Amino acid sequence: MRRLGRELALKIIYSLQDQDTSIDEVLADFWENFRFRDDVLGDPLDEFQKPVSPDVREFAEGLVRGVSDHLEKIDQMIADLSTNWALDRMARVDLSLLRLAAYELLCCPDVPASVVINEAIEIGKVYGTKDTPSFVNGVLDKIFRACRPAGQ
Repeated sequence: MRRLGRELALKIIYSLQDQDTSIDEVLADFWENFRFRDDVLGDPLDEFQKPVSPDVREFAEGLVRGVSDHLEKIDQMIADLSTNWALDRMARVDLSLLRLAAYELLCCPDVPASVVINEAIEIGKVYGTKDTPSFVNGVLDKIFRACRPAGQ
């Protein structure tokens, strides 16, 4: 359930980069139209052909709203810790995935960091390039060490 919620949140966060509308409008538009097969992040999984459960939708929306609410702090941390990479030079998928996972690392201490990072790597394998998993892993590891005490 959480993997599907994170994948949906990634797609919404990705689409936010081009939007000049409210988060509520973006979410409403996404839920109305997300089932199309030829989206910019690849063919949807079979699960996308079924209605999304309220729990998955609530989880995905919570992640998206969290990223939106903390975007300045998240982007500053990503910029500070991604050596030799400006945000505007990063692949859009990679940046969206970093924003999603960084939000969870920074603001969701109940989710183990190893889960957050592993999920980002696995989702990156599906939606990113061959370099996405290692790039995301490296940046998220730095964010983890910067924002969470040892052992969390």
